[in-house]
Amino acid sequence: MDRLVHTALNSIKNLADQRVASANNLANMNVPGYRRDLPNEGRAFFIDGPDSLTSRAMQLEKGPHTFSSELGMVSRTGEPMDIAIADEGYLFIKPQTGGDTALSRRGDMRIGPDGRLLNGAGDLMLDTALQPINLPPSRAMVVDQSGTIWIEPLDGAPGEQVQVATLATVVAEEKTLEKGGDGQVRVTDGTVPAPNQGARVMQGVLEGANVNVTEELVASIDLQRTFEINLRMITTAQEVDEAGTRLMRMPES
Repeated sequence: MDRLVHTALNSIKNLADQRVASANNLANMNVPGYRRDLPNEGRAFFIDGPDSLTSRAMQLEKGPHTFSSELGMVSRTGEPMDIAIADEGYLFIKPQTGGDTALSRRGDMRIGPDGRLLNGAGDLMLDTALQPINLPPSRAMVVDQSGTIWIEPLDGAPGEQVQVATLATVVAEEKTLEKGGDGQVRVTDGTVPAPNQGARVMQGVLEGANVNVTEELVASIDLQRTFEINLRMITTAQEVDEAGTRLMRMPES
């Protein structure tokens, strides 16, 4: 019975990671450019007891937090502050929480009170030198496919365009990316690759999260049922153990 209980408890513990990933995906399904979390594959290991001929195999949810790189649905908004990466690639950001530079596909931009360019989460958008972008007041803004930002200055002639910055982008083909504890995308060693401007930027469109709501809801229901089955296994083990104890009890005189 001890093995049955530990097996069920191990399964319940591993379900926690999957339930967190599913809940996080559903909570962020409306966040532009969000990358769907995937549960860790984990690994098996063995516990050898002292003076024992048997071992107990356990499954451990351990390793980097992976995510889906599938493209989200792209919708046209017509807003000049909205951008999206056409295919593969990432933008560079400085998280508003103060963490290290990270990668993102979120393109709902806005200008902060101090003139710095931010995304919808308040993260700083970075240029090719990985520095914050400051935009002067303008009548219009254009972002070309290379990520270069052009504006029409308020004090300029009608139709005059001035280049003010270039959004840093990268296509990290040879790098393994993962999400860190802060939910930001970086290379597995915690760094970010150098900008190579390999991504194609589109203006006036926005990429949605690559979360399939139906799949996540079905997975959530399946996880709940698996959790209930493991609880029944523990209850059954308790009942069998109590029945065996009663059979071995000395008869009362």
